[in-house]
Amino acid sequence: MFGLYDKINNGGVYVIAEMSANHGGSLENALQIVKGAKEAGADCLKIQTYTADTLTIDCDNEWFKIKGGLWDGYKLYDLYKEANTPWEWHKAIKDECDRVGIDFLSTPFDKTAVDFLEDLGEEAYKIASFELPDIPLIEYAASKQKPMIISCGMGSVSDIQDAVDACKRVGNDRIVLLKCCSEYPAPWPDMHFGNIPDMKARFNVPIGLSDHSEGTLASVVGVTLGAVVVEKHICISRDIETADSKFSMELPEFAKLVSDIRNAKLIAQGPEYELTEKEKSSTIFRRSLFAVADIKEGELFTADNIRSIRPGFGIAPKHLKELIGKPAKRSLKRGEPITEDLL
Repeated sequence: MFGLYDKINNGGVYVIAEMSANHGGSLENALQIVKGAKEAGADCLKIQTYTADTLTIDCDNEWFKIKGGLWDGYKLYDLYKEANTPWEWHKAIKDECDRVGIDFLSTPFDKTAVDFLEDLGEEAYKIASFELPDIPLIEYAASKQKPMIISCGMGSVSDIQDAVDACKRVGNDRIVLLKCCSEYPAPWPDMHFGNIPDMKARFNVPIGLSDHSEGTLASVVGVTLGAVVVEKHICISRDIETADSKFSMELPEFAKLVSDIRNAKLIAQGPEYELTEKEKSSTIFRRSLFAVADIKEGELFTADNIRSIRPGFGIAPKHLKELIGKPAKRSLKRGEPITEDLL
């Protein structure tokens, strides 16, 4: 059973560990990442289902060459051929997820990938930011009536609405949108996490975060702003160079991310104004009204014989003005709390 909605409906954050190309061409590495993701506390291990031929064509002209950025100089076909996860590995990876007890998820990039994942027993579909405008793909995946997790990097409001509408057209309203900045790594000023509560209000679906930034800070901020899903790239070691390793977290870093996310969710709970049990025990150290000189019965209370001081065994300081100038109903010793009966 895919645990996405159980997690978020119970107030948790669903954490997706994105393997992507970080297996480095080794199934052994891939299986190690599955185990490491589980041990780090992730809810889900995600891969990608494509081949170079399902994403593009093998063409050498200028339109198919990357200029600038992390993959500068690559031909698209060569990049995707190097980075893909072989389809013959998928079952072994899913079986390992089942064995260690972590959800399996993949991103299909065309209809053949959806069909392949259906045969494999895929329980949800992730749509990548770059496929957000591919409405036929979104409709086809959504028609399988599985939860749809859609990254919204580079997406305008109308792009996102088109994707949501595509799912609903085929009767699927189990949609989670992920705020995403499609830069690698994503810099703080470009992340615009104010969109998270806005997206929740606009589209009326759960909102998560696909985090391409460095470190744990962005994910923590995203969770405090309402993100209920966090996706982050992970790797065994950045020394194993892959197309994604430079902006991926090593497993110990990812474990800290998961811990920080869980704690951020706890911190962001509320509103709640009831005192905790430990706060209740600390109220004795608040200020309250005390006699600071001996006071005889009938003597007037003054600013010289009663004051607001610690500890908190007397009545609240807000009553000071009520008492000043009035006679004491009984005598008090210096250091005795002013109690309700003296009002």
